[in-house]
Amino acid sequence: MKLLHTSDWHLGTIRPGGMTYEADQRYALEHIYRIIEEEKVEGVLIAGDIFDKSIASQDAIRLYDETVTHICSDLGIPTYIIAGNHDGAERISQCSDLLKEAGLFIAGTLTETPQVSRAGGVDIYMLPWISTDKVRSVFPEEKEEINSLEDAYRMVLEKYRESFVAGNRNILLAHAFVSGGETSTSDRAAEIGGATVVGGDLFYGFDYVALGHLHGPQDVAENIRYSGSLMAYSFGREEKQEKSVTVIDTEDMSRKTIPIPQLHKRTTITGTFDEAMRADMDEDVLDGYVRLEITDSFVGVDSMASLRERYPNLLELTGKSFEKEESRITMTIDELDRAETDPEAVFLRYCTDILGEEPDDHLTELFGRALEKYGKEAMEE
Repeated sequence: MKLLHTSDWHLGTIRPGGMTYEADQRYALEHIYRIIEEEKVEGVLIAGDIFDKSIASQDAIRLYDETVTHICSDLGIPTYIIAGNHDGAERISQCSDLLKEAGLFIAGTLTETPQVSRAGGVDIYMLPWISTDKVRSVFPEEKEEINSLEDAYRMVLEKYRESFVAGNRNILLAHAFVSGGETSTSDRAAEIGGATVVGGDLFYGFDYVALGHLHGPQDVAENIRYSGSLMAYSFGREEKQEKSVTVIDTEDMSRKTIPIPQLHKRTTITGTFDEAMRADMDEDVLDGYVRLEITDSFVGVDSMASLRERYPNLLELTGKSFEKEESRITMTIDELDRAETDPEAVFLRYCTDILGEEPDDHLTELFGRALEKYGKEAMEE
């Protein structure tokens, strides 16, 4: 049986400037449809974070509906979905029993009985995002034994293993931060401090663990893999990641990583203002999502027209500060757009970045007086 492993679609994500990534997501999903057909996939595993917010937008819900309808109905491929930490667990699992008839299997929230779908000799166990409190509430008689997230996972996975059928392949679909995984900037839910990290040794016994949560495609153990996100959602490490899906053949547990082309390439460009304006870039860079790091000057509203003409999908801009030669200030494009209409927000961001702290009441009052004086002078001119 061939299974396609994907995760972290984050439908409904808003990019700087207020627009969504729907065109990029549709482009990537179209390639997944092709992979399903070309590889003769027999099941699709989606390891959580279908949506970017627990209360998804109408556009995000519509794209989700179109996608799973196409996979399950048009292509006739069973699809297995678990809720991630960004998904609304109760919402995503509504009508789940009814949807099974259409080939859509959803585990939105943890239940006392293991959620498993059996397809011939392959058993697909579905474990949605869990917390210590959630496991305690589902298993109240054992709550005294659950003192950490590792305890919670250990208890749940042991109950799953108790239901193994001899001779069957056991696939686990989970959304978790497993130790050894490398994070990206967009993995904003992978909290600092390690409180949500669990060890890979907890997942023993499963032939393959299809993980979601971290956005970079990677193995954390021989049989434990993150498929990575549908597209790149941040600069930095994600610029260098090749987004992909993983196809598993349960006959011999072989795996194949297949790239997902991106509609817009992400690139960070560093240089002087003149270098950024004159740089000889490939079209995929010029038309892609760009983060500019200007090294020789402050970048403000007056520079935006020229830069946007050169880089139509400019998302983030960094330049020197006014005051400190070695300091830099970074602002997203929507923050720069608000500079003329919401100067207080820009002032707050400047103080945070450059002074290292939010302005106190006295400094805020002085800034307000300066704005008022500037406004009066502008009216007199």
